Amino acid sequence: MNLEISDKEYEELLNEIKSEDSPVGIDAGKTHVLILYKLLQIESRLEHLESYFHDEEE
Repeated sequence: MNLEISDKEYEELLNEIKSEDSPVGIDAGKTHVLILYKLLQIESRLEHLESYFHDEEE
């Protein structure tokens, strides 16, 4: 599994979730929303693929 991302992508993501007001340096709520949003996108894509392959079998 390759978990490496480019420095540019890393900086973009970090800038999106960082928070000067948080003791850990990130906005936990925003981070969770972004993660959930991406998971919902993945779920939607997976459902589309499953539907496509299911229809192909029939």
